[in-house]
Amino acid sequence: MNFLERQEKLRGQLATTRCNALLTSHLPNIRYLCGFTGSAGVLLIDARGSVFFTDVRYDTQSRTEVKEAKVVIARKGLLNSIGEWLAARRKRSQKWTIGIESEHVTVAEKKRLAKLLPAGLGLRDASTVVERARMVKDDDELGLIRAAVRLGATLFDRALEVLKPGVKEGEVAAVMEYAARTSGAEEMSFPTIIASGARSALPHGRATQQVIAPGGFVVCDFGVILAGYCSDQTRTVWMGSASAEAREAYEAVREAQAAAIATVRPGISVGEVDAAARKVLHKSGLGRYFTHSTGHGVGLEIHEAPKVAAGQKEVLKPGMVITIEPGVYFPGKWGVRIEDMVAVNESGCEVLTPTGKDFLAV
Repeated sequence: MNFLERQEKLRGQLATTRCNALLTSHLPNIRYLCGFTGSAGVLLIDARGSVFFTDVRYDTQSRTEVKEAKVVIARKGLLNSIGEWLAARRKRSQKWTIGIESEHVTVAEKKRLAKLLPAGLGLRDASTVVERARMVKDDDELGLIRAAVRLGATLFDRALEVLKPGVKEGEVAAVMEYAARTSGAEEMSFPTIIASGARSALPHGRATQQVIAPGGFVVCDFGVILAGYCSDQTRTVWMGSASAEAREAYEAVREAQAAAIATVRPGISVGEVDAAARKVLHKSGLGRYFTHSTGHGVGLEIHEAPKVAAGQKEVLKPGMVITIEPGVYFPGKWGVRIEDMVAVNESGCEVLTPTGKDFLAV
């Protein structure tokens, strides 16, 4: 990972925020900028360099992991240490503005930090500056994401070995999560979704102790974290003998997903990708049953920019990684969702998820 290049790009963007420095407190952003993987730390970046503040628990770890930044071990709390460090290095007469990530800083923390800063130093909101840089993945990141997707995809094969009527949703999830850990995953990207029968109409129906019964869909939505990067995949299977209605709904969702994927290329807005999926479902008479966005960015976080939704104007660029996951949900009956991860490239996109999408009855 070229952390120096990432920090230099960020320095070049500071002028657009009218800030002299950026105080990064969101841990995924810190990891992106300097490599730290612990649970407590703040990174200060200005034109002269970078300083990483953490507590004594991470003394050894930070000095091993942190790249392109001076490490300061806070003895009196992170905010106190930042205030003291700035007071010792900034001239009282010099006005200076520090950008903060307001979406990740509490009101109380902001007030406390403002009181600790020396005279002449102020705070300004600089939210999403790092997140916008993170939208476009470099080659190292793309390699790690591909590996995470490949590992995640093997979990569906494992699920199919145990997925049958009479088995509890939680048992299927447990088998998948155990397989993920034994295969090298750090953890799951999110609590595994195994939603069967009427619960398949819940877009985020986490696995429960409900027994899987024949005559309904089972939505399997899962992902792993590998070397810090997330995967995300959804497949939906039918239990037993399927009706024509179920098959038609599934095929409509699959066609909608294919249409959205075919739209993905540089210069296209994420709103246009969303519209492509919705157009197919509206034509099939199922548009009103598609109740969420078509996708989202994936990287160090399972949900990150850009949001692939109606009306969103963000333009796709090579290196962006997004999900394409249309679905239809009939409350009290069943639901269907199909999800792949795709990487935008110069000519269109690469579908990263290797799993097939033909209608599957077990």
